[in-house]
Order: sequence, then C-alpha cells, then structure tokens
Amino acid sequence: MVPSNLWGQWKRLAKHFESPHVGVCGWMLRLRPRGNLNFHRWSFYSTLTPPDEVTVDYQHGLPVITLTLPSRRERCRFAVKPTLTTVGAFLGDIQTEDKGVETAATFSEDGSRIPASTLMEVLLMNDFKLVINDRTYDVRPPVKKKLSSEHATEMEDVKSLVHRLFTALHLEDHQRRRERTLLEKVDSLKEQLRPLEQLKERIEAGSEAKTNRLMWAGLALLSTQGGALAWLTWWVYSWDIMEPVTYFVTFGSSMAFFAYFLLTRQDYSYPAIKDRQFLHFFYRRSKRRHFDVEKYNRLKEELKEAEESLRRLRPTLHLGLPVQEITEKN
Repeated sequence: MVPSNLWGQWKRLAKHFESPHVGVCGWMLRLRPRGNLNFHRWSFYSTLTPPDEVTVDYQHGLPVITLTLPSRRERCRFAVKPTLTTVGAFLGDIQTEDKGVETAATFSEDGSRIPASTLMEVLLMNDFKLVINDRTYDVRPPVKKKLSSEHATEMEDVKSLVHRLFTALHLEDHQRRRERTLLEKVDSLKEQLRPLEQLKERIEAGSEAKTNRLMWAGLALLSTQGGALAWLTWWVYSWDIMEPVTYFVTFGSSMAFFAYFLLTRQDYSYPAIKDRQFLHFFYRRSKRRHFDVEKYNRLKEELKEAEESLRRLRPTLHLGLPVQEITEKN
C-alpha cells in the first residue's frame, strides 16, 4: 500500500502535468518503487525516445523513419516504400518538409557515401549514418525476420498473380496511351522536318545540276583531247612521232586513276565519282545556306523509330477492337 502523504504528492504532480500552462510533450511518467514502500523511495523514469535519435520501425509491413526536424524541433515520421523509394527521394522529402535542411546525405559505417539512386531496401539492410546539415545521426534499423522458403514461395506466387491481373486489366489502356504518345511524337517530328525537307530539296536540286554540268565538262575535255591527238597525228606530225605521246598520255591517266584510289579508297568508276562530287557540292551548299545536316539526320532517325514502334503496336490494339473501329481507323 502506498503511504497517503506520497500518494498526495503524486496526485499534485499529475495535476501539474494536466495544467494548460504545461506544454504537451508526450512524456509518459511512471513511478517505480524501490525497496520497502514504507521508506517512500520512488523514482521517475520515461518511455520516450530521446528527441534527437533517428529510429526505424515497421508498421503494416512498411518501414517508418522517425527523426527530429532541425528548424521546428519536431518529430516527423517518414513512411517509405523500400522497393520503390530511393535514397535521393527520401532525402528530398526531408528537405521538402523542413526548408531549413540545406544538406542531407547518407553514409555507410565506414564513411563511404551512399549514392542517391540506391533503393531504401538496400539502405535499411545495414546500419548507416544520416547527416542533416552539420549533425550526424547513427541509424540502426531493426533486423527483419527472414521468411521461410514456403512463405517466400507463396509471396512470389501472389506477386505474380497480381502482376498478371494488373497487366490484363490495364494493358489495353497503356497501349492506347502509348499509341497517342507515339502519334503526337510523329506529328511533332514531321512538323520539325517540313522546313528542313523543303530546304534540302532546293539544295539537292542545285547540287545535282552542278554535278551534271561537271560531268558534261569532263566529256568535253576528253573529246577535246581526242581531237587534238588526231589533228597532231594526221595533219601536223606522223604516227611515228605521236605514238610515244599517246603512250605517255595513257600512262599519265593510269597514274591519275591510281592516285584517286589512294586518296579516296574507292574504285575509279563514273557512278562513284558522280556521287562523291554530288555530296561535295551538297555539303558546301548546306553550310552556305545554314542547313543542319546532323539535326536533319537525327530527326529522321527518331521519326523512323517512332513509326516502327507504332507499326508494331497497332496490330496488338486491333486484335481487341471491334471490326467497325478497325475499319474506321484504316
């Protein structure tokens, strides 16, 4: 039995904590008897977690991290999804909750910085250090009980079933959203390519005309060379004098063709020469008219990929559509 005078002191103490002038701090005070009750030896103790400690506990299967916000000095609880939330997202939530948090980082026990892309599931496997501003907290997550092999197999079966149900219920909506996204992308790329295509056609037309003129000039040069050799052979000199000349002309042409191969690494053929000269004129005109060839090629590649993705996606959509809707789309 508790002595009456001690019981009265305890009631006055409890009434003091119930007073509106005393701030609500959430402390739980208990009286613990020590030794013989007749000597009135009682001691107070608290079940509250130290205010600056970072704790981790599990509620409804999710880890809940409790810490003290430095600006408001309030305890705040952060529930995280271990398989989805990253360390960077968790630190960002802390900075969003308390604008006074300028820097936040996590480190392992040996002082190595933990990347922001690390999943919280990996972080909570071992003890770590949480650094907020200039304050370092030692965090010791509780050890989770390992599931038995039978329970783990059941959980995997449940996850697989949920995944299949989600896919069956939402696959068509996802494919339709994907189709709309691809159509918008195709329209946007075509809109960007339209002025580039017009400028490219004008540049190609000018380059083609200049290449053709160059080919006709080569034919005229060869004709002039043949006529000059014939005139020198039959009207000025004799064949005995012109034969060595024609030999060296032929040998010089062979040397010129071999030099072309060494410089271009291409066989000397008229189609190859025409294509090479066309590209030379095209790039020179593109630079002069500020036509971005790299941007044009990149947009064409993106358009090709988007159209190919759309081509592969549409058959799967058509399989689940009514006939009239397929006809309407076609």
